Amino acid sequence: MRIPFVAANWKMNKTLPEALEFLNAIRGQLPPESEVESLICAQSLFLSQMLFATSDQPLKIGAENVYWKDSGAYTGETSPKALASLGVDYVIIGHSERRKYFRETDEMINNKVQAVLKNNMLPIICVDETMGQREANEKVHWVVSQVIEALKGVSPEEAQKITIAYEPSWAIGTAAATAKQAEDGCYLIRQTIADMFSDECAEQVRILYGGSVKPNNQAELMAMPNIDGVLVGDASLDPAIFLKLVNYQKEV
Repeated sequence: MRIPFVAANWKMNKTLPEALEFLNAIRGQLPPESEVESLICAQSLFLSQMLFATSDQPLKIGAENVYWKDSGAYTGETSPKALASLGVDYVIIGHSERRKYFRETDEMINNKVQAVLKNNMLPIICVDETMGQREANEKVHWVVSQVIEALKGVSPEEAQKITIAYEPSWAIGTAAATAKQAEDGCYLIRQTIADMFSDECAEQVRILYGGSVKPNNQAELMAMPNIDGVLVGDASLDPAIFLKLVNYQKEV
């Protein structure tokens, strides 16, 4: 049984005092990890303080990005080895904004996946779909190719620990995909993993939907058989809304 997963991506938002204030506001109100796994991915600037502040809470703390080398002359980048030494659990890889604004390629994303796994952290791999590609009926090829490229060189044992986020960029910040559209994308991802590895492996992998997720559409999305959770952007910045998202089972 795949444990439901609610992951917040704060992006380049909040200062350290604001982050700590947020964590204080949600203290003691999170569901147990056996029911829902809760995660906040934040700027690397204050991951250490966030980890310390949540050490007694059922909340995972993750990074929004990473480089694929442990050390070296890579000014301004974040080392996966350094993140692991802090106790970071998850790292978002291949977010649509990284692909669009920073020109990250499938090869770069695969390198990051390998580096995160090597350092005993877990990647959340984002796969995208633009409106233009959707209208051209190229969704299947586009989503499948990004999954295949991201998982090159990954063993079946490693693959089943990975989380994939189906993140159609046409639905981000505009209008969410319908539950059926989101399910179609997540089903396709699971079938791709089954083809690459095995049905057993595919059944272990958690697949999230990301794209204008709010408390009012979350339950319908997560009722779909192949949607195991959500990757939430702006809505996760408000502690009251974040609590509704992670406690969605109580809200229904």
